[in-house]
Amino acid sequence: MQESEFNYFKEILEGRKVQIMKNISGFNDELDQLNSLELNDEADHASVGNSSMVESAIVRQQEQELREINVTLGKISTRDYGTCEMCEEPIGFQRLKVKPHAIYCIDCREIVEKTR
Repeated sequence: MQESEFNYFKEILEGRKVQIMKNISGFNDELDQLNSLELNDEADHASVGNSSMVESAIVRQQEQELREINVTLGKISTRDYGTCEMCEEPIGFQRLKVKPHAIYCIDCREIVEKTR
């Protein structure tokens, strides 16, 4: 992979990282607001509980993506980025454009998904 490609993906990943951190902060603010509401009946409690569960699931997914991005940024700094962790072949540029924090090439990703 060329230096310009490393820089291209680094910029994309850093931008996504900033966006995720903003999202998580916003979700946490919303959860705090929901928890501070004065609820009068069971329907209100159920609605807030449902909203909290959905937002918590989204936050967990975003936190996982953030961890993956941080690992990937480390790989960029060591120039190990873009290599499949299973077959050690290069991950295709188009795949990395779609999912810059991918750790498997398309073929290996399919194998991993089938074995889960």
